Amino acid sequence: MDPKHKRLLRSQRLFLAEELLVDDMIIQYLYQEEILTESHLEEIRSESSNRKKTLKLLDILPTRGSHAFHRFIQSLEKDFPWIKDKLLGLCAEDSEPPFPCFSVQCGVPDHILPTVPTSQHLNRLAAHLGSEWKSVLLDLGLSSADLYRCCADQPLSVQSQVLAALVMWTQRNGREATVRRLLQSLQAADIPPSVLQQVFV
Repeated sequence: MDPKHKRLLRSQRLFLAEELLVDDMIIQYLYQEEILTESHLEEIRSESSNRKKTLKLLDILPTRGSHAFHRFIQSLEKDFPWIKDKLLGLCAEDSEPPFPCFSVQCGVPDHILPTVPTSQHLNRLAAHLGSEWKSVLLDLGLSSADLYRCCADQPLSVQSQVLAALVMWTQRNGREATVRRLLQSLQAADIPPSVLQQVFV
């Protein structure tokens, strides 16, 4: 999920807990769109109050990839249009660049931000990512099933698993799989800028 959308959901957490009724329509739609898994549905339904169900959903959404925010907005369209309008309005107001300081800290040249990462970039990144690699790829939009497939295909090497997942992301997203988008997910996973200097500089 885009860091801007994560900030927005965090800042509106109490408002959503009071106003939003997390019924089966919302969570079934998010399940249909592969944002939520069956275990997520069970987690949400097991909560004792609507407020707790909403907070649980808000805990899960930021971990569910780049499409999670937009699918969540779509799920509000029929029964909660005023919440949808408020969130979209606040989103439009947040014109802060996604990671101006972060890209500067990493020393990533501006001219490569809108480009697709090279094979060399992906190889270096795969070598430097640790246990947080799955959260990075989920944030980029891959599913848990995709990650399982990468692990099953490359059982002996975590680096090969990470590289396979990164290649899958670039192949699926084409020109939208940019260094800028990748940095957003790396920042969200708290990857130190010093690590990324070794990848992109």
